Amino acid sequence: MKKQVLNIFTVLALGLTVIGCKSEKKTETSEAKEVVEVAVEAKYKAIPEESMVMWEANKIVGGHTGTINVSNGVATTKGDQLVGGNFIFDINSLACTDIEDEGKNANLIKHLKSADFFEAETHPNASFEITSVEGNNVSGNLMLKGIKKNITVPVNVVTTEDMMTITSDEFTIDRTEFNIKYNSGKFAENLGDKMINDNVKLKISIKAKKA
Repeated sequence: MKKQVLNIFTVLALGLTVIGCKSEKKTETSEAKEVVEVAVEAKYKAIPEESMVMWEANKIVGGHTGTINVSNGVATTKGDQLVGGNFIFDINSLACTDIEDEGKNANLIKHLKSADFFEAETHPNASFEITSVEGNNVSGNLMLKGIKKNITVPVNVVTTEDMMTITSDEFTIDRTEFNIKYNSGKFAENLGDKMINDNVKLKISIKAKKA
């Protein structure tokens, strides 16, 4: 009897996990857009070791978190307003932050850099190019694996005399739109608990110094 009750709770838990995955709100994407040209008064150069995109990817049960560092990038301002910018992310800096075992961590990173996911050898960089800014909403072309999609995300910008921090709200993309289809339920059947959620959570954090 106890075993049956446990099985029922297991099924319910899995069901709630699936429902939770399906209910995640994906950030709307559109075709890549042209940059809106705006007069620039100042430039801030990204500090690579303090600038990154943070990611979270989930399976039916469990998941992983990590970072990808900026290799270079520039934010531009007019007055005290952010008006543009372009940031390059080094896929080979990809790190996992939730696995303490060094061997398991290294195996995951190796798999993520393979053709199943980011295909780092062919596509060593990702990027985010700001196309327009309206209030706190920043629109930009996000590029992964050579595929560009325009997204809009709220950001918080703090500027001091010679420093700037840009932090986006957490947003969610559908990885399959960027040709990352490994163990996606859209493209394979009977994956069971090996199925990986298509939606990936991202958050961009940039620290830059006035050039």
